[in-house]
Amino acid sequence: MNESASPALVPLRQSWPPALVARYRAAGYWRGETLPGVLRERATRFADDIAVVGGEVRLSYAALWQEAGRIGAGLLARGLVPGDRVVVQLGNTPAFVTVVCGLFRAGLIPVYALPAHRITEVRHVLDKAQARGYIAADRQDGFDYRVLARELQALLPALQHVLIVGDAAEFGAVDSLQGDAALLPPDPDPQSVAFLQLSGGSTGLSKLIPRTHDDYIYSFRASNEICGITRDSVYMVALPAAHNFPMSSPGFLGALYAGARVVMSPGPGPDAAFPLIARERVTCVGLVPPLALLWAQAAAATAHDLGSLQVLQVGGAKLVPEAARRVIDSLGCRLQQVFGMAEGLVNYTRLHDPLDVVVGTQGRPISPDDEVLVVDDHGHPVAEGGIGHLLTRGPYTIRAYHNDPAANARSFTEDGYYRTGDMVQQLPGGYLVVRGRAGDHINRAGEKISAEEIEDHLLAHAEVFDAAVVSMPDAFLGERSCAFVIAHGTPPTAASLKAWVRGRGLAAFKVPDQVVFVEAFGTTAVGKISRRELRAQLRERYLEQTGEPR
Repeated sequence: MNESASPALVPLRQSWPPALVARYRAAGYWRGETLPGVLRERATRFADDIAVVGGEVRLSYAALWQEAGRIGAGLLARGLVPGDRVVVQLGNTPAFVTVVCGLFRAGLIPVYALPAHRITEVRHVLDKAQARGYIAADRQDGFDYRVLARELQALLPALQHVLIVGDAAEFGAVDSLQGDAALLPPDPDPQSVAFLQLSGGSTGLSKLIPRTHDDYIYSFRASNEICGITRDSVYMVALPAAHNFPMSSPGFLGALYAGARVVMSPGPGPDAAFPLIARERVTCVGLVPPLALLWAQAAAATAHDLGSLQVLQVGGAKLVPEAARRVIDSLGCRLQQVFGMAEGLVNYTRLHDPLDVVVGTQGRPISPDDEVLVVDDHGHPVAEGGIGHLLTRGPYTIRAYHNDPAANARSFTEDGYYRTGDMVQQLPGGYLVVRGRAGDHINRAGEKISAEEIEDHLLAHAEVFDAAVVSMPDAFLGERSCAFVIAHGTPPTAASLKAWVRGRGLAAFKVPDQVVFVEAFGTTAVGKISRRELRAQLRERYLEQTGEPR
């Protein structure tokens, strides 16, 4: 046996019980469509319509199909084979769409990483997915991804193929890929895994979420109907395109399914987005709450015509009623609240819901077959209107993470319900009101941060004896991260500790927003306390001492 050989690939699977498969097919949710099949059909039906806009690039549906074929064939010509996993770390440019569509055409499996991720997160994703390929931009927002690629190749011998959009240096250039399109594989099994998304990582680094063609296409096809996306729509991707929200709720994939136009905004702020809205006559966009409030503020003074905007979706974190009213008043378009997760379940307020429902709830599920349970700490259903843990299963909610038995044991019940980690209240009509998170998970402007992960990094510092990372309410971010730290001797400065975390190769949004040095942590009467209880106690004590609003 060759001990240096790479370990066998863990198969990509996502399966539902046969009875549910039959039920979802009979109901018309799963139609046997595939992502490359959809792209091919749209390229024929809407050949000359503009599919994707970004910068100076304007791609028709026919050109998108051809460019995806060039990229896909070129990747196979370089030695990748159908079924290989390829991590994609690209910003909001047309290249994100063409590369992902090229991977679909080649039968390769995209694994989505955020542009903000750094060596720690990307290495974990590459390793967990057993990826052989990595595709990134040359530079974005002052960061050189070629430097990151060199580090990754030095650490991971299995990473054999690095492709760069832009100046590729010693790596392969996406722009120069060439191959024989006749060698592209036939369409895959609709029940096969199409790609891997990343979870929010409630305990440590992200888990991998396998989504199938059947389940994912249903989610954005049904979202199109709920969100009013048609061939006449112009959908803007303002949030990072690798997130589930701008990908499928209805996202750019929903827009392409409808034959609509996708506009890639290089950034989510008003300075980048407002000129594009005016130029392209954007009709729909999704934002997280802090950005929605920023847009509402900027709209009052902008010289750009935002009159084409019909629907502003807000999701990723809870939008409180007062903020919702401010957004509606300032932007003058319909507001749609979106509450969902990359693992599946997505809830929307409907476009013609009464105002009190739109501002006061986070919507109701997409599907009649989305099964929702609200339970207490012991798994028993709460009384009607009570607050409890949200569990769900349905035609587009996964039944297992990839290659993670421990996470699967924690996250799924024996009968296939996904434990979302959200605390909710269910109102008549199935509408949900989000009441917080059950776990040690910080939702900072829509980015999910594991308290445990950041604590581990802080504890690696020589002058840190112990650390507890806690969510704090924040009027702008929704929640901010606060690290309570017990030092060894003289405490380091808060700035140096933040720099330490940043230097550990983490995304910038994971660096604690606040550092508070304390002499000791509280304990229970018997001297023992869980980390979750400790965090809750520290949070409450700090809010009481400072008088900050809850």
